Amino acid sequence: MDYEAFFRQRLDGLRREGRYRVFAELERHAGDFPRATHFGDHGRREVTVWCSNDYLGMGQNPAVLAAIHQALDECGAGAGGTRNISGTNRHHVALERELAELHGKEAALLFTSGYISNWATLGTIAASLPGCVVLSDAQNHASMIEGIRHSRSEKQVFAHNDPEDLDRKLRAINPDAPKLVAFESVYSMDGDIAPMAELLDVAEAHGAMTYLDEVHAVGLYGPRGGGIAEREGLSHRLTVIEGTLGKAFGVVGGYIAASDALCDFVRSFSSGFIFSTALPPAIAAGVTASIRHLKTSSVERQRHQDRVAKVRAGLDAIGVPHLANPSHIVPVMVRDPVLCKQISDQLLDHYGIYVQPINYPTVPRGAERLRITPSPLHTDADIEHLMASLAAIWAERSLARAA
Repeated sequence: MDYEAFFRQRLDGLRREGRYRVFAELERHAGDFPRATHFGDHGRREVTVWCSNDYLGMGQNPAVLAAIHQALDECGAGAGGTRNISGTNRHHVALERELAELHGKEAALLFTSGYISNWATLGTIAASLPGCVVLSDAQNHASMIEGIRHSRSEKQVFAHNDPEDLDRKLRAINPDAPKLVAFESVYSMDGDIAPMAELLDVAEAHGAMTYLDEVHAVGLYGPRGGGIAEREGLSHRLTVIEGTLGKAFGVVGGYIAASDALCDFVRSFSSGFIFSTALPPAIAAGVTASIRHLKTSSVERQRHQDRVAKVRAGLDAIGVPHLANPSHIVPVMVRDPVLCKQISDQLLDHYGIYVQPINYPTVPRGAERLRITPSPLHTDADIEHLMASLAAIWAERSLARAA
């Protein structure tokens, strides 16, 4: 077999479909977010980033940076090993306690990313419970899907955000079988929010455990940044709350918060945890500072929501189609992969605006979009420039009528 030819053919197929992904090479500016330097075919140029998952700009927060610098000076660059073999630092322990307290749980467990925390935890729990059936929301993240698949447990997919369909599927399962219902709070592409209380009512009625992915909500919602579950007063009803440290908290990593026994079980049996080198202590220290700041400060969350509302109003005013939702994610719908990439390139090359095109398999074919994520640090002038740029592109391409 000509292996190289196979690889090239598959990549050529992506290019023909307009789905080939091109990374934008950026250098973020500490203290000047959302500004960045873009290194492209036309050399270096300054751009404004409109698609970052550093939702609150905490990646440049002075308290976060100071904590990282101090821990780096004290502990050095890396953890030195897995958590089991020399890699557990006091900063990891402090961060896990901070996360457990944030979610009102007995314990928390750190992972190297949100992807790994989903994959490792769901895979370990579902594989370990004899005859476990996992009920997964139809729009769950790839990391959750892969974790469930890795467990080799029976999986049933219930209709997106549909408690009635979940109830129907649970009723058809042996009442004595272990059951795990997995869903997200804020869905990252459409920005819709799960009917959490109703899903929990159904799960509890059938004796099922519940697993909530709060990746796109922690830090952003709730009086202390504990996510949608905290905002709705539902954290105590969830078996597992999973989150990331790389989005609203502005650094990197993932975690689960749950009971002492469940966290200890995953710690003791999950290969994804056992065999992974621990996060650098400086990273853990920075995240701890970020969480502590957002537990007591609502300024960032309030300003964030104000910026989101202003962007939505601006899009409505210029006739650019976007999905209405109750979250901070603003999907501008293009519905064509080639056109979506062209608009993204035009924004970057002609207007100094960086918004990455989103296409299949992240979203279904025909649902291609520009996913705009306003931050508290985007100014009125930034928003006005974004609106003027989009209005010009939409007029040039006569997209307003097509929408």
